[in-house]
Amino acid sequence: MSSHRTAYIAFPTRADPSLTVAGKLRIPAATAPMGAVLICHGSDGVDGRGEFHAPALNEAGLVTLEIDMWSARGTARGAAARPSSPISTLPDAFAALAFLRAQPEVRPDRVGILGFSWGGVVSLLASAGRFAEKYGAGAPPFAAHAAHYPVCWAFLKNPAFALEDLTGAPILLQTGDADTYDTPGAGERLAERLRARGEAEIESVTYAGAGHGFDRDLPAQTINDPFAHEGAGGPVLMAFDPEAAVAARSRLTSFFRRALA
Repeated sequence: MSSHRTAYIAFPTRADPSLTVAGKLRIPAATAPMGAVLICHGSDGVDGRGEFHAPALNEAGLVTLEIDMWSARGTARGAAARPSSPISTLPDAFAALAFLRAQPEVRPDRVGILGFSWGGVVSLLASAGRFAEKYGAGAPPFAAHAAHYPVCWAFLKNPAFALEDLTGAPILLQTGDADTYDTPGAGERLAERLRARGEAEIESVTYAGAGHGFDRDLPAQTINDPFAHEGAGGPVLMAFDPEAAVAARSRLTSFFRRALA
């Protein structure tokens, strides 16, 4: 694996009131400016999912920045303590985009975003032109979006999350058909709705037997979340699926390599 250097950084967001968000920046050893990927965690905070994918992205010649949206707000990990909506953390993502663009190692027109669950919602919301315009301060939007199990039903049923004005950047959606936030096929239904708009390239993959957090390499955990079961609430099993996780990492790396090369 290629060498890289790590830096722990912090930057102000465009939230009101302003917050300071910290993150872990990994820069591959290279002489020319590179593409970069912002990594946004799920409701459980920074829990290892970013670390599962970041080395492969670095090996592909991409800078990575994983941010901690919860510490900035003084919130605990988990569904009970998170903010009321992922929309409230969009300023974090767009401030991180501005931070990455300012780094000499990064090509400013080649910054993508990856998110898990809550962070996956953030990644997809950032592909909407209205949010890019509101939080992007007039700068170009993200160049690519990847979302792992982003609670797909919310985009299909909640008007606040509607993706009706895509920026045109490509989107990769990876889900499991045993994810109890959704019903089986929700990922592909969302992808088909986005494809029908004809505004962006949409790639969708559903892994058979994989549940929520299938790339979370930690002991299995059952959580209770009011957004589970299409908003009815209830238990969600998060269990590592090695086969799905490795396949998703490979597809993710190929997607960003193409989009950000």
